[in-house]
Parts: sequence; structure tokens; C-alpha cells
Amino acid sequence: MNPIITNRLAVILALAGLGVGCLLVIWPFLTSLAWAIILVTSTWGIFKRLDRIFGNRRLLTATVMTLLVTVVLLGPISAVALALSDNISDLSANIIASFQDGLPEEVLQWPHYVPVFGDAIENYLQQFVHDKARLKVEIQTLAAPIQAFALASGRVALQGVLDMALSVFLTFFFFLHGSSLSSKLSVFAKRLSGERGESLIAVAGETVHGVIYGVLGTALAQGVLAAIGFAIAGIPSAILLGLITFFLSVVPVGPPLVWGGAAFWLFQQNETGWAIFVLAWGFLLVSTVDNIIKPFIISRGSNLPFVVVFLGVLGGVIAFGVIGAFLGPVLLAVTYHLVLEWTSDSNK
Repeated sequence: MNPIITNRLAVILALAGLGVGCLLVIWPFLTSLAWAIILVTSTWGIFKRLDRIFGNRRLLTATVMTLLVTVVLLGPISAVALALSDNISDLSANIIASFQDGLPEEVLQWPHYVPVFGDAIENYLQQFVHDKARLKVEIQTLAAPIQAFALASGRVALQGVLDMALSVFLTFFFFLHGSSLSSKLSVFAKRLSGERGESLIAVAGETVHGVIYGVLGTALAQGVLAAIGFAIAGIPSAILLGLITFFLSVVPVGPPLVWGGAAFWLFQQNETGWAIFVLAWGFLLVSTVDNIIKPFIISRGSNLPFVVVFLGVLGGVIAFGVIGAFLGPVLLAVTYHLVLEWTSDSNK
């Protein structure tokens, strides 16, 4: 074999091994690293203005920005995550306790308001009316998944808080060395694929900004709509519940946990009509906003077709979890613009 080819192959294998090794090292922190990049990218304009105010003292500016991110983001997220975990545990315990003495009267009346399946539900419930032992066994069987979900949600909440804490810590170094890292990334992209590499980095940055504004816009709309619905239904602390909906809107099942829990509370208070209203309000308005407003705002901010962003948000969440709401549109955006450039070049 040609020595030159052998040497090149050895270099390629060594670089590939080095890359795989580095990936294995940072893999446990990949989510936190991605969140840190997203946070810094979305707040870089604020950082630059603040740096000018502080006389270009980069260390001071990075420290202040990190403290601001901690206060604005990490504190409320930690409080909401821990409160949600406790509330789910309390909810499961209250559900079990409420059926210890038999089926409440309002539970037996509820099937009359359910179309199509009301009779089947009523027949199912009637078999437990005079058999408390059987009801207890059934409740324990049904409560097992709820308790397992409560434990799992507690672990997820704790893991999310830890990941976010690490990402906030990493933002300090990205703020401090962001300009240098940005210039080196531009040089790397230009050497890799010329001017096209720089344009793709710009596309990725625009898409991240669009996703950030889309997520925040959606969260704000869901929080406001939820608070209005809770206030109309006469639920206490409607504004607080709306704030919780705002923070949980980044999670696909987050808002339904809030308005679903509120509807269940109304149901326990014998307010069946208002419970149905809250369920309808949450399903038709609050949760629908996530599938319409978010992709629309992101597509306007990144000049992408609506369907590309829609598939990117939903597919990204399914594939990567919460962080996928940002990664999905970015990946599809870069691929979309690559396809456009290649097809336009082929037509010349």
C-alpha cells in the first residue's frame, strides 16, 4: 500500500478515535451543554449591550449575566419542578384517600354528563357501590401507575434542575469566551465548506433565535389563556397556576397537568359543569396554542416553511425530549437550506 495513503488513513483513524473519545467524555453533559449554547445565543445581544455599559469589562459582564440567568431562569424552574413533584405525590394520595369509604355520590353522577360512553362507565362503577373490598383492590391496582408516575416525575424534575444548574454554570464561560469561540467556529466552518459553512452557521443561529422566541411566545400565550380560564371558573390562585403553566409549556404534557389537575379539583368540589369547562378550555385553547403559534412564530423568525418547523418541533421533542424542541428545527433548517443550495447549484 502507498505510504502516503497509509499515513492519511492512520491520521483519519486517529482523529476519528479522538472524536469518539471526546464525545463519550461529554455525553453525560450534552443536554446541559446544548442548553448553555441556546441560552447564550438567545441573550448575546443583551450581553453585548451590557458589556458596553460596563466599559468592556468582559469578566464583570459575564458574571452579571450569569447571575441574571440564574435568578430569572434557574430559581423559578427549580421551584416549579419541586412543587410539581410534590403536588403529583399529594394528588395520588388524595385520590386513594377519597375512595377509601366507597364511591362518592358525585362520581356516580359524573357518567350522566359523558356522551356515548356514559352508560358503560356507569355500569362499571355500579359494581363497586356495595362491594368496598373489591373497590379497595381496584383502587390499589389503578393507583400503582399513579404512584410510579409520581416517583418518575420526581426523578425527572430533579434531573432537569441539575441539568439546568450545570447549563447556567457553563453559560459563564460561554459569555466570557463567546467572541473568541464564535470567530474560531466561523474559521472552522469556512475551511470545512467555504462560504456555505458560514451561511449555514448563520441559518442555525437565526433558527435558534426563532425557536427561543417561539417557545417564549407560546409559553406566554398558554400561561395567559390558562390564567383567564382558571379565573372564569373561579379557581383560587389563577395567576399562580397560569405562571406554572408558563414554565411547564416547554414540556408537551406540562400544561395538561395543570388544567387537568384544576378540573379534577373542581370535580371534587361538586363543580362538574366548571370542571368540564376547564377541560374544554384547556384542550381547545391552551394546548392547541402549542401546535399553532409556536411553529408559526419560529417559521417567521427563521424564514422556514411552516410545515418544516412544525415537524421539527414535534419530531425533535419525540426524538430528544424537551431539548428537541430546539434541536429539531435547527437540524431541519440546516438540512433544508443545504438542499436548496444544492438544487439551485444543479440548475445552473
